[in-house]
Amino acid sequence: MAATQSTMMPLGTIAPDFELPDTVTGKTYRLQDLRGNQGTLILFICNHCPYVLHVKAQLIAIAGDYASRGVATLAISANDVVAYPDDAPDKMRELMAAWGYPFAAYLYDETQQVAKAYQAACTPDIYLFDADLACVYRGRLDAATPKNGEPVTGADLRAALDAMLNGLPVEARQIPSVGCNIKWKQDH
Repeated sequence: MAATQSTMMPLGTIAPDFELPDTVTGKTYRLQDLRGNQGTLILFICNHCPYVLHVKAQLIAIAGDYASRGVATLAISANDVVAYPDDAPDKMRELMAAWGYPFAAYLYDETQQVAKAYQAACTPDIYLFDADLACVYRGRLDAATPKNGEPVTGADLRAALDAMLNGLPVEARQIPSVGCNIKWKQDH
């Protein structure tokens, strides 16, 4: 479990478009199909990552809390499923059922091109885009990690969401997320 930090996409970057299959519905979606009218939260996660599992309750709560305020939460997994079969689409579907289908979609980035376009590096890697799909936040959920004893509150992300939704500037000092590295494909 090597800790990897997010690479911190430049603020103001327009969310790269994508066309990816949703592992729950089997339908293929573009970003435009799923975006929220007030904002879009994109989470690069995977099924087995201890960092994701440590904060899952808060990820689920945030998705629910902000959906009614016009923010769509999309999860994407880009891990190499040959090397990490627990992250395969059928397992992604099972995980969403176990979690109660909290996200607008749990998308599978088989080619890993979407993860690269977003400069995603770890799980969870968190990106918040405003109504115009401009990046206003990228970084950590909060200070909690599986071993540091900090409470999982979602404080950093919730502050960014609240500022964005209230028309206030999002704090410019943002701390990278830390998690497991995305499992990039190698020659098998």
